[in-house]
Amino acid sequence: MGKRKVWEKLLSSERLGAGKAPGTAERTAFQQDYDRIVFTSAFRRMKDKTQVFPLSKSDYVRTRLTHSLEVSCVGRSLGAVVGREIIARHGLQHVESGDFGAIVAAACLAHDIGNPPFGHAGEDAIREWFRHSGLLDRHQFTSAQKADFERYEGNAQGFRIVSRLQSPANPGGLQLSSAVLATFTKYPRPSHLDTDLDGKSGKKFGFFQQDADNFQQVARSTGLIERIPNTAWHRHPLAFLVEVADDTCYLIVDLEDAARLGFVPYKDAECLLADLAGNTINGSRLDRLHDPKERLEYLRAKAIGCLLESAAAVFLENEDAILSGKFDDELLESSPIAHPLQAILKLAKETIYTARPALEIETAGFEVLGALLGLFTNAVEARAGHARYTTRERMLLKLLPTQFLGHGGEPDADPYIRLLQVADFVAGMTDSYAVDMFRKLKGFDLPT
Repeated sequence: MGKRKVWEKLLSSERLGAGKAPGTAERTAFQQDYDRIVFTSAFRRMKDKTQVFPLSKSDYVRTRLTHSLEVSCVGRSLGAVVGREIIARHGLQHVESGDFGAIVAAACLAHDIGNPPFGHAGEDAIREWFRHSGLLDRHQFTSAQKADFERYEGNAQGFRIVSRLQSPANPGGLQLSSAVLATFTKYPRPSHLDTDLDGKSGKKFGFFQQDADNFQQVARSTGLIERIPNTAWHRHPLAFLVEVADDTCYLIVDLEDAARLGFVPYKDAECLLADLAGNTINGSRLDRLHDPKERLEYLRAKAIGCLLESAAAVFLENEDAILSGKFDDELLESSPIAHPLQAILKLAKETIYTARPALEIETAGFEVLGALLGLFTNAVEARAGHARYTTRERMLLKLLPTQFLGHGGEPDADPYIRLLQVADFVAGMTDSYAVDMFRKLKGFDLPT
């Protein structure tokens, strides 16, 4: 198959669960995908989910919502730049560079939609709780089903949200286009494999066992290359651009937030961003800026521009290897800006991500999420006949929304689905809601 045909397949507008997606020149199928994500409750909840600094009192600091919006802006620009060259190289018909941009922007918009409360610490908390809960040994789970809980992933939860949990009455959930769903999935593999996969895309997993059939449909529609037949695939090429947009924003923007909160001196942040921006900086303009906040904002914009230019160049230079599945690294790893980027990452690991306020609340998150998982899994297990069903469990079951139960408002008969639905409920909470429910159910904060 020629590259033109490969790209046409990769840009599939076929909707999961709904067939071919109609679109107009004014509002393409991929732009519709973006809008569908924006109007979901899961997207709105990201306004109160941790980016770096949980439960921050500052209205300046980014949340998962503002971070995702920024990533989508960066992704749109990067996708359009790459798309323009791809269209010219292969003579793609009825495709605009804006289509590439819209696909990447929509995938970027949803890239963190599956993150639980308290960020990556929340993922660790869920994994740890299930590993030590005893529930995975109580039932006859397959190795793959066990791994879904033991290696719990926000990435897989995100795919589950957009393809099942949002608009659950529809087959395929939001019924997004296959191009957007494939681009969204940075790790196109399940949690359990008999052999390890090398490369960046094999490090984590992108869908739970219950959602494997949905991803198989996406993979077929877009023509993803199989690594393990009907089980694991090479990434959609545009997923590399989502990764760059995310990395760009979280590193540079987290640095800006940290300076604003006083965890990093403004001068240090300026030097790091200036190294990244290089000769794109207009010295006279920078000299006219005296407010440290404004200087940092100017340097941040220039640094992001340099990152996008480098990422697009590396992608286009390695297009053949990316399309064949032979390239599976970070795009910016071997670029000229890799060194200054690593300097920012080093500072972030040593100073920003270990800031005392972040560590204190993330550590508390283990207590909060563990307690909530314990209470609600015990309630559904008791109702299913695996524990004593007391008045307390009956009351807890009434607090569990029916969307996280099986037919008739009862816990699902399948223990794998039953526990996965409780994880859906807890993972979907905002930081504040999780803390509030924990305090109320533990009796620390009673109504007066």
